[in-house]
Amino acid sequence: MDLALKWWWLTVAVTAIGVGVVVGGVPSETKHNTLVTRIAFGSCANQSAPQPIWNAIIKFDPQVFIWLGDNIYGDIRLPNKLFGKERNIGPWKNTPRFVPATEQEMKSKYEKAKSNPGYSRLRQNTKVIGTWDDHDYGLNDAGKEFDGKVTNQRLLLDFLDEPQDSPRRKQAGVYASYTFGPTGRQIKVILLDTRYHRDPLRSDGSILGSSQWKWLEKELYGSSTAITIIGSSVQVISNLSATTGPFFYMESWGRFPKERDQLFKLLADSKRGGVFFISGDVHFGEITRYDCATGYPLYDVTASGITQAVEKVVPMPLHFLVRFLAWLTPATLRVMDGNCRRKSCTYGMPNFGAVEIDWDATPVTLKIQVRDTDGNPVAGVTAPLSELQARNFSYSTSNKVGKRQRHCLLEVDQPWIVRYRLAILASGALAILVLTMLGMIWLATLCCRGCPLKKKRD
Repeated sequence: MDLALKWWWLTVAVTAIGVGVVVGGVPSETKHNTLVTRIAFGSCANQSAPQPIWNAIIKFDPQVFIWLGDNIYGDIRLPNKLFGKERNIGPWKNTPRFVPATEQEMKSKYEKAKSNPGYSRLRQNTKVIGTWDDHDYGLNDAGKEFDGKVTNQRLLLDFLDEPQDSPRRKQAGVYASYTFGPTGRQIKVILLDTRYHRDPLRSDGSILGSSQWKWLEKELYGSSTAITIIGSSVQVISNLSATTGPFFYMESWGRFPKERDQLFKLLADSKRGGVFFISGDVHFGEITRYDCATGYPLYDVTASGITQAVEKVVPMPLHFLVRFLAWLTPATLRVMDGNCRRKSCTYGMPNFGAVEIDWDATPVTLKIQVRDTDGNPVAGVTAPLSELQARNFSYSTSNKVGKRQRHCLLEVDQPWIVRYRLAILASGALAILVLTMLGMIWLATLCCRGCPLKKKRD
C-alpha cells in the first residue's frame, strides 16, 4: 500500500494550524539441520532507489533472510492528479493511482532488484526465502480478483530461486514453510500469502482462502519446534486503520476481524509455543503485542521498509510533525518502553528486522528488534523463550477477562473520543484553515469596497 502519501495528507491537514519447505499442503519437507541463531527480514524495497541498508544487514550476518513483500515495486504509479475528471489522490479520488505492469516490465524490475550489489553479496552466504505483498503481487491493494497473479507468482519464485520442480510452483499461492536447526533447537518459519485468495477490503471475508487455512492448520498442529515464526505481508496484531480513519486506511488482519479471530483461535487451540509474527507493508517499523490470544505475549515485529519509509516523503523540517502524529495515534497494542529510539516507538526511516536466539542461555533467550540503516536498534524486545509457552488457554471473542489491559484492549474497543482524536485534530485544523481563509477574503472584500468611496471623497 502507498502509506507514505497517506501520512503526507494527514501531515498537511495538521500543518495548516502549525502542528525447510512444505507447500500447498504437500507432506514433503526439506529440513536444514544447521543451528540458526540470527534471522533478518525486511520489506518494501523499490528496485530503482538506493539500498545502502544491505551493508547493515550483511554486518548482522544472518543465516536466513526473509522477504515479507513489496520486494519490488512492480505496478506503475500514475502522475498525481488532485483535480479534474481523473482525480487519483485525496478522499475525493475517482480513478486508480496504480496500473499493472506487463510481464516483461515485471521481469526487468526483478532482474534489477536481484542484481543490486548489496543484495547480491547477501545472497552469497545467506539462505533467502520470502512471500509477496501487493506491489510485487502486481497491483496496489489487490486481492484474488487480480488477473496477473498466476504469471507474477512464477516471476516471484524465479526471483527467490525456487527449484523448478518445487510443489510451490504448482499450487495457487506462494505460501510455504521451512524448518531450520537440529532437533530440540528447531525454528519453523511459516510464510503466508495474504493476496492470492484475499476477498475485497471491507468485506470481512477471507484473507487466506480455504486451501491455505487447511494447510496452516496442518503446520501448526504438526511437529513441535522451539520457535515458530509466522510471516505475514500485512500487520496481524495492529489495526491502526481503526484510529486513522476516515483520512486514510492501512491493510491489516484487523480489517478482517473474523479472519483474525480464526487465526488467534487456531493458535490457542494448537497449544503451540514460541510463536511470534513478522510483517511489513506500512513504511515504518514498530513492535506490537497481544496478550489475549494464546495465553502468552504474542508479538508482531513490523519492519518496513528497505527503501520506502514514511518520513522520506515529507521535507526534513516536518519530520518532527510526522513523529508527533505517530505518538498521538492511539495504539493500545504497541510496545512502548525504553528500548525505542523515538518517543512514539515507531521508526519512520528505512529499517530491517533482526532476530537473535541465544540457545546457550538458561533459559533460552529470544531478542527481536527493528534496526536502522547503520544496524543500530530503534525498537526491540528481549524475552526468555520459557515465557512464550502455551498454557491452558481458550481463545474466545466473548471472553472479557483482561480486555481492559493495555495489551488486550483492541483499537476498535477504545472510547470514541480517543479512537478518533486524530480525525478530530485534523478536522479542527482544516476548519480553522477554512475559516481563516474566509475571514481574509471578507477583509479583502471590505477593503476593495472602501477604496472607490475614498477616491470619490478625495
